[in-house]
Amino acid sequence: MRDWWREVCGLVLPVSCAGCGRPRTELCVVCGAALSGAPPRRVRPSPRPAGLPVVHAAAPYENAVRAVLLAHKERGALGLAGPLGRALAAAVRAGTGRMGAEGPLLLVPVPSARPATAARGHDPVRRIARAAADELRRSGRPARVLPVLRQRRAVADQSGLGAYRRRLNLAGALEVATGGERLLVPGRVVLVDDLLTTGSTLAEAARAVTEVLGGGRGPAGGDVCTAAVVSASPSAFEINRN
Repeated sequence: MRDWWREVCGLVLPVSCAGCGRPRTELCVVCGAALSGAPPRRVRPSPRPAGLPVVHAAAPYENAVRAVLLAHKERGALGLAGPLGRALAAAVRAGTGRMGAEGPLLLVPVPSARPATAARGHDPVRRIARAAADELRRSGRPARVLPVLRQRRAVADQSGLGAYRRRLNLAGALEVATGGERLLVPGRVVLVDDLLTTGSTLAEAARAVTEVLGGGRGPAGGDVCTAAVVSASPSAFEINRN
C-alpha cells in the first residue's frame, strides 16, 4: 500500500528533478548524464578490505548523483529506480564483459537491515537490481535477481563508522539462505549495491557467497563473483586511476 500511495502521489503532485530541483521532471537531462553519461569504471577503496571482489561503478557519489540516490532510498522517489537500474546495468556489463555466455547473470543484492527496510517502506537495492536485470535482458543479456543473502545477526548503523569499525561490524554478519547455493551455481554471480564507500559490505557479501560455492575461483577459472554498484566515493575512482 505504501508503494502504491507513492506512485499515485508522483502522478498527481508537482515533481522536480531529484538531482537539481529543476521543475516538471523527476530527473533532468543534465543530472541523468551525471549518472550515466560516462562509461563505468573499476573502483577500489583505500584501504581495500580483504576479500573485496573486482567492483565497477557507474558514477562518483557526489552532487546530483548523491541527491538522486538519497531521493530514491530515503524519500521514496520510486520512479528513479529506472535510471538507477540502467546505471547499475552498465556497471554490471563493464565488470562481466562476455561472461554472460557461460550462463545467466545472477544479480545478488546486498541486503538491508530489516528495521531500515521497514522504515523506508521499500528495499532500494533490490528495486534497483530488478530494474538493472530488466535492462540487461532488453539488451540481450540473460539476467535475474537472486535475493539469497540475509543478515544472520544484528549490525550497528554503518553511518559514522570508519573502515576498520565497519569491517568489525560486518564480519560474519551475512549468510546465504538455505538452498540459495543451488540457485547460484548455474550462472555468473554479480553482487550489487547502490553505493560503495569502504567496501566492507561487499567484501562480507563476497565471503558469504564464496563460502557456500566452495573456494575462491569459479567454474571457468575466474573469481566466484564480481560486484557492481551505481556509485562509489570519489576517492575510490581517483585511487584506481593512479
